Amino acid sequence: MPAQVFSLSTARVLHLAAQGLKNPPTRKATPADLLDVIRTMGLLQIDTISVVARSPYLVLFTRLGDYPAEWLENALAAKQLFEYWAHEACFIPIEDFALLRHRMLYPEHLGWKYSPEWREKHHQDIEDLLGHIAQNGPVRSADFSRENKNSTGWWDWKPEKRHLETLFTAGELMVSERKNFHRVYDLTSRILPDWNDDRDTLSAAEAQYEMLRRSSQYLGIFKAEWLADYYRLKRIPLRGVINRLEEDEEIAQVSVEGFSEPFYVHHTLFPLLAQSASQSITSTVTSLLSPFDPIVWDRKRALALFNFDYRIECYTPQAKRQYGYFVLPILHRGELIGRTDAKIHRREQVFEVKALYLEPGTKVGSRRINDLTKAISQCARWHGATRVVIGAVPEALRASWQGGWEIV
Repeated sequence: MPAQVFSLSTARVLHLAAQGLKNPPTRKATPADLLDVIRTMGLLQIDTISVVARSPYLVLFTRLGDYPAEWLENALAAKQLFEYWAHEACFIPIEDFALLRHRMLYPEHLGWKYSPEWREKHHQDIEDLLGHIAQNGPVRSADFSRENKNSTGWWDWKPEKRHLETLFTAGELMVSERKNFHRVYDLTSRILPDWNDDRDTLSAAEAQYEMLRRSSQYLGIFKAEWLADYYRLKRIPLRGVINRLEEDEEIAQVSVEGFSEPFYVHHTLFPLLAQSASQSITSTVTSLLSPFDPIVWDRKRALALFNFDYRIECYTPQAKRQYGYFVLPILHRGELIGRTDAKIHRREQVFEVKALYLEPGTKVGSRRINDLTKAISQCARWHGATRVVIGAVPEALRASWQGGWEIV
């Protein structure tokens, strides 16, 4: 490894390269590419908000370009993916089932996601539900009626929904498919009939080390303190993990301008890092990111690496929001240069940029305007829009965009 200090811009490009965001796709995507993208990230976080495309679809679009959204459900139904609690609720490559199985076998460690008291209180009903699924096949929460129609959140779920989620968290049920993005639950033993817990399950220590090892690859470049968040690991002694990864030549220590603490680079990026010693490396991607994209889901990492202070405001009361309900970070050629409050009006086929905010000091030149116009148009077209409508944007952009444009 070259013994020198690397620039922050180089560190950003290395991270984006590890996440599949160094360069735009150069060919039309295939279903196999979708799986490769998820394997590159390791995890694809799930969220149900649909102001624009739901988060997992948007994360994939950012890396794949135009693709049919149903490919994700097809991969789940084909048992190429499974769902479980990883960073949060995520789609995960099926070959990583062993990585998460120990959490399923000891769900009481997952906090609010699993209630032993609920399981004990409703033991017979839960056993009856398992028996029903075993005899009659997969079920949805919607298959069960609800007396009180005025649900106000997870704490007010109908009992059967909580039973299903309890069994899902305990690993006795898996999501066999999604219909209209609603989970369909089936027995784990039916989805993975060859799985054997005694033979196949990693111990907690083995799984945690493997999660950290993989996180080092998914991040590409990182400070040690960033490593545990990827799989939401807590109270992990990282020094021993870092030492082991260095000894195995999985990672190497480097220095980044502006930081006193060391960074580490995964070995898959060594060629790119070596290239950066003699010539600049760049990212040429401009895209609207999901709020749940791995690039920004760790707020501290996004702030340190991109100087981008990002908070997801969809869970913030409207009066306290600074930018909007579901605000998309704007990635432009290795930088996070702003955010946009966007909405797709599906019936009208209109993609609305309600507001767009640039980071302080961001300059607006012709290339940046062209890149942003192209990125918004591509995203809008993939959403099924035929027109982009522009609301509150900086004057330099308003002068070029004239309130919107037809998508050609």
